[in-house]
Amino acid sequence: MSKINYIPFLSLLVLLSFSMATHAEVKVFACEPEWAALASELGGEQVSVFSATTGLQDPHQIQARPSLIAQLRSADLLACTGAELETGWLPLLLQRAANQKVQAGKPGHFMATEFVRLLGMPKKIDRSQGEVHAAGNPHIQTSPANILLVAKAMVARLQIIDPDHSVFYTARLSNFTERWQAAMTKWKALTRELRDMPIAVQHNSWVYLEDWLKLNNLATLEDKPGIPPSSGHLSQVLEKMQNQPAKMLLLASYQSDKAAQWFAQKTNIPVVTLPFTVGGSEQATDLFSLYDTTFTLMLEAYKP
Repeated sequence: MSKINYIPFLSLLVLLSFSMATHAEVKVFACEPEWAALASELGGEQVSVFSATTGLQDPHQIQARPSLIAQLRSADLLACTGAELETGWLPLLLQRAANQKVQAGKPGHFMATEFVRLLGMPKKIDRSQGEVHAAGNPHIQTSPANILLVAKAMVARLQIIDPDHSVFYTARLSNFTERWQAAMTKWKALTRELRDMPIAVQHNSWVYLEDWLKLNNLATLEDKPGIPPSSGHLSQVLEKMQNQPAKMLLLASYQSDKAAQWFAQKTNIPVVTLPFTVGGSEQATDLFSLYDTTFTLMLEAYKP
């Protein structure tokens, strides 16, 4: 029997082990596409990113599928919105994945709403009134200013999880911040004519966009959040529009437009379907194009 030469074999194992160690990626499980896109911007080649939802799904209404459990089980960082947006499915995912790295209180548990000022705090908590979020409105991604706040917090978390690449993440954040601030300056100038514009919305999804653009929300088609509007409430909104008409009705691309189109036929107020998040339209392929598309669609529909 010939002798086996173990030296080349052991050398190969060492090289393979070294290669795996130096190319290890931080696995990011993002609940929503905006945080997946942000993690990719900030992490570059040091992260692999999985998004649990698409831009055409309602983030409230997701099922804790086995495929999602499997993805979360191997994640190093869980990046979600928080503020009860995922309360119907994320707790079950966390329980079944049993991944201690991403449980609440661990560095791998990242909730974006913890790093911004929340708007829309309910005066009364009554679950019979629909999708009421006790902590405030969770749809923070509709304001570009919030993206930058979350970016800084996300990099700090990545540096805790992956300290060997701390300098790399700092450089990525610096580059993103420079580009994002330039984009926000452009968007502010572009949308100046929309300031104080009266609008209506189907769902109360846009409070942070309204705050950033200084829009005037006159009415919401849904009388109870997340529940199709009643005929009585729609009649009240129509009456209000006769005395104080809106310039447009904002609708997220994942929402049914049935009530919105009925409203448009009655009022001649244009319905503007916005992507809401990355992947919400063919044009909104990343965070930059998300806002480019959003503001372009609003300006195209605007008539002074």
